[in-house]
Amino acid sequence: MGKLTVGALRAVLVVVLVGTVFVQALMVWALATDPEDGSLPLTPLRLITILGMVSAQVALVCVWRLVTMVRRGTVFSHAAFRYVDGVIGAIVAAALVWFAVTAINAPGQREDPGVTVIMGGVGVAILGVALIVLVLRMLLAQAVARDVEAAQMQAELDEVI
Repeated sequence: MGKLTVGALRAVLVVVLVGTVFVQALMVWALATDPEDGSLPLTPLRLITILGMVSAQVALVCVWRLVTMVRRGTVFSHAAFRYVDGVIGAIVAAALVWFAVTAINAPGQREDPGVTVIMGGVGVAILGVALIVLVLRMLLAQAVARDVEAAQMQAELDEVI
């Protein structure tokens, strides 16, 4: 992975992290100062937004750590699984948060339930992303196993020579 690619990815990660912290701060401020007018259940939505931002932040930190491992050449190790599992968990948490938003929004959509169905479909799509990352984790596991096997073969070859 090139330095330019790593730098660009890290810049994006920092911007998104700062953005999520800003949104969280706004939601906390809104919880403390802005009363509900009764049209929407704002307090649960604000709390869910804060939780959603936490799941995004966990994923961002895990990706940052994985990029660091890639730069150091240590990504094909068992230590990487912790961060990949963190990304999977964060994506599943984001899906659950989205399903909570869908459930809170559903009563207001009784006349047009299509919106709720679409929102549910988005939640399923988010879970699909978690499954894709799970498949990538399995590929990482195979690569780590091959790397260990290659190291063992190299050690045996070194003994023979």
